[in-house]
Amino acid sequence: MHWNNDTEFFSHMRQYLYTAVVGDILDKMGYYHQFLPQRLQPLREDMVVAGRAMTVLEADCFEELSETGNNPVLSQPFGLMLDALDSLKENDVYICAGASPSYALWGELMSTRAMKCGAVGAVVDGFSRDTRGIYQLNFPTFSHGRYAQDQAPRGKVIDYNCPIEIGGIRIEPGQIIFGDLDGVLVIPREVEKEVILGAYEKATGEKTVQQKIEEGMSAREAYDTYGIL
Repeated sequence: MHWNNDTEFFSHMRQYLYTAVVGDILDKMGYYHQFLPQRLQPLREDMVVAGRAMTVLEADCFEELSETGNNPVLSQPFGLMLDALDSLKENDVYICAGASPSYALWGELMSTRAMKCGAVGAVVDGFSRDTRGIYQLNFPTFSHGRYAQDQAPRGKVIDYNCPIEIGGIRIEPGQIIFGDLDGVLVIPREVEKEVILGAYEKATGEKTVQQKIEEGMSAREAYDTYGIL
């Protein structure tokens, strides 16, 4: 598995790898808490996201435009969300945390702008909406599910490109986000190449083991021979 840049790197991940095998390698390297909570699921089962985190911090609010508070961000529509969206770059994943699960954090127009910026997916710890439109765009979107209630009077982005946490998992800007129908995980930047190469080797080995089991090899013999099951 060879690549010359991030675009090729993430393309290979989407083509050859899956979260189970990447998670197994992270476990073997001692990174036991890299999967985000199970509630984060793709809008469609064939959606796969692989890219670098552009982290977004959301907070609940209780009016669309604040006229009485001391934080100027709260007097802006959506807070800093429009700026965060426009800051997306090639191979970025918009990943948002901090809101209560009561409104949509992602939609069709956001997906359209993200694609124009070169982003490759969105992972939001809340709901998404405009589902048919996102399907048509085929933009990889991971959320709690489909729910149309708008964020405008209920939540605002208060910062971006900052550390966030989802389910106790810390996410730093620029870390790899990888997700498929079995979950979403975060790959620490300092070991990303080692993890991906190890996952590719294991994925290749799993194909060999599957073939041997289909030929009649027992599970015990397969594991003792290849160290994989």
